[in-house]
Amino acid sequence: MTSLTQRSSGLVQRRTEASRSAAADKERGSGEDDDYESRRVDEQEDDKGDSKETRLTLMEEVLLLGLKDREGYTSFWNDCISSGLRGCMLIELALRGRLQLEPCGVRRKSLLARKVICKSDTPTGDMLLDEALKHVKETQPPETVQSWIELLSGETWNPLKLHYQLRNVRERLAKNLVEKGVLTTEKQNFLLFDMTTHPLTNSTVKQRLVRKVQEVVLDKWVNQSERMDKRLLAVLFLAHSSDVLENAFAPLLDEQYDLAMKRVRLLLDLDPEVEASKSGSNELLWAVVAAFTK
Repeated sequence: MTSLTQRSSGLVQRRTEASRSAAADKERGSGEDDDYESRRVDEQEDDKGDSKETRLTLMEEVLLLGLKDREGYTSFWNDCISSGLRGCMLIELALRGRLQLEPCGVRRKSLLARKVICKSDTPTGDMLLDEALKHVKETQPPETVQSWIELLSGETWNPLKLHYQLRNVRERLAKNLVEKGVLTTEKQNFLLFDMTTHPLTNSTVKQRLVRKVQEVVLDKWVNQSERMDKRLLAVLFLAHSSDVLENAFAPLLDEQYDLAMKRVRLLLDLDPEVEASKSGSNELLWAVVAAFTK
């Protein structure tokens, strides 16, 4: 009788231990599932940075600032926006972790003397960016920021390097904005020729962009470039270099306009070499700034 009782208690104990083990395995499995789900969400959040649908690229933002809302084209007298858009591409690729400057070395090369190298050749999903990234990756020896702006713009006397030119950039960017529902496509007659134009249809997107550009030098001014959002900082510099920043400040009152331009001049007077050496800065961004402000 005693042995039967012992066997029964042993059986109950083994069942209890088995139940506990199963519960522990289930909890571990649930925890692993939660970890996997968390990692998957994080990866999706990371992927949003390269998603064409989530936000405008720097090139699209600068072009949008330069486009006339009703007419749907940039000023015929603006000959700066072409090189400005190429600078946007380099900074966009740098902010997405695709490009970087070579190490400055012991001799402390200047930003404009350092070569642009490919950090990652993972496609961005944007045709223009991927085309520029492919050129940088396949070019040996590497080129400097100034050289890449000229090569991508087609501003070279070397016929062997004309293939680097990115063609129809403004039209391709406008089509991207049409796909995103910001612009539409129309045909306009200019006496001697017809031209495809892209008038604004979603004014909310442009108003939001203009408001962000205004606020960064007015209500949200921080007086330290390293504390400013890198994308907004890049938009300020490149919109100025592309001669379209005035369009964002045009609706301001006189006092606000004067203050905004004063703070933009403060940014333009910064030394790119000093700013690039600060913690958390993006060296390639400041190299592009140096190329336009030297």
